[in-house]
Formats: sequence, structure tokens, C-alpha cells
Amino acid sequence: MTVAALAVALLACAFILFIGVRFLIAPQVAMAGFGVPADSLRALTSIKGVRDITSGVVPLAALAAGGVHVFGWAMLAAAITPIGDAVIVLTNGGTLRQALSIHAITAALLIAVGLILALA
Repeated sequence: MTVAALAVALLACAFILFIGVRFLIAPQVAMAGFGVPADSLRALTSIKGVRDITSGVVPLAALAAGGVHVFGWAMLAAAITPIGDAVIVLTNGGTLRQALSIHAITAALLIAVGLILALA
């Protein structure tokens, strides 16, 4: 039973990675697949809100279940989000100041604390 659950969980991870890549490569198709109009700003901001909540809850679950070491690895993995956000800002009309002052600093902090905790 555990092996089957692990297999399904890994497939789910692969599928959500595919969905994320599809949102980057083919946003119109991804929005339609998500079930909302491609030009729905409210849908996009809601998607971001849920993503940010999840980004805060998952590392906390890792801390609760696996301790500080696992939490550090989760923080390192979570640094992907603000790095991507900085790139999004820079490639969609935002300023370098916004990309660095908000997103790059967040990524640097996640990487620093993640390394300290993961390697402790």
C-alpha cells in the first residue's frame, strides 16, 4: 500500500510540474485547462494567492514532520518561487529595483536560512 501511495504521489508531483511548465510555455492553453478565461485577472490573482499560501504551509509541514534539517531543504526548494518571480518582473515591464528589492532579497534569505538549517 505504501509503495502504491508513493507512486501516485510521485505521479502527482510530475503532473503538477507539467502544469506549471504549461502555464509558462502555453498560458492560454493552461488557463483554459484550469477552467477560467485566459484574460481573467481575478483568476490569476487567486491562483497566485493560493500558491503563496501553499508556499508557506508546505515548509511548515516539512518542519512539523521532519524537523529543522528537512525544513532547511524545503526552504531551499521554496527559493525557486522568488527567483522565478524576479524573472517574471524583469520580463514583464517591472523594474530591476522591484525585482531585486522584493524577490531577489527573498530568494537570498530563503537560500541562506535553508543552507544553514539543511546543513546543520
